[in-house]
Amino acid sequence: MNRILFVEDDEALALGIEYTLQEEGYEVVRASTVKEGKAYFDKKDFDLVLLDINLPDGSGYDVCKYIKSIKDTPIIFLTALDEEVNVVLGLDMGGEDYITKPFRVRELLSRIKVALRRNSKFEKNSLIIKCEDIILNTAKIEVLKKNERLALTAKEYKLLLIFMKSPGVMLSKDEILNELFEDEGAFVEDNTLSVYIKRLREKIEENPSKPEYIITKRGLGYMWNKDIQ
Repeated sequence: MNRILFVEDDEALALGIEYTLQEEGYEVVRASTVKEGKAYFDKKDFDLVLLDINLPDGSGYDVCKYIKSIKDTPIIFLTALDEEVNVVLGLDMGGEDYITKPFRVRELLSRIKVALRRNSKFEKNSLIIKCEDIILNTAKIEVLKKNERLALTAKEYKLLLIFMKSPGVMLSKDEILNELFEDEGAFVEDNTLSVYIKRLREKIEENPSKPEYIITKRGLGYMWNKDIQ
């Protein structure tokens, strides 16, 4: 049974989601403050964290930083703040995903299942992919650029792998999202992919404003524009 830490201060919303998760077979530990969230995380092992951003005693970002300093547990942000700057901040801090309130229960369950399966289909086979000064190693789940390890989130890593496995191939937004979220792309926020690509470009491109690896074909999609060795 997967154990989920659920940090949310809206009592009515929290009770409803907690009940739904338990009905789906998850063990749920619920907290309503930053202090409680950190304390529960210290006491038990969790497979995933559902984390509200606005909490009575601080920000969910503080909880995220604390968790990521200890263990790479998948985190899904629950937020009423859908501006890109908030999305980028959460993902850049290592968040696995985010979902904007109000949301459908089925959507939340799908996101949770995808997060819990993260990287599983890529971890089975050892594979090293090289492209100029970028090396992706699926056995170690790591990416090197100029022999230095890049700090990629799980989704950024998977997105890079999707591109590097299909060099020179035009990939539509829907194709990328469905592979990135394992056929649950239809539930993903409209600007999510552009945010992920923007963050990935900032980490692999010499000049993110003039990308050479991941290029955009307006109205068509994206393409890995370099040869793989």
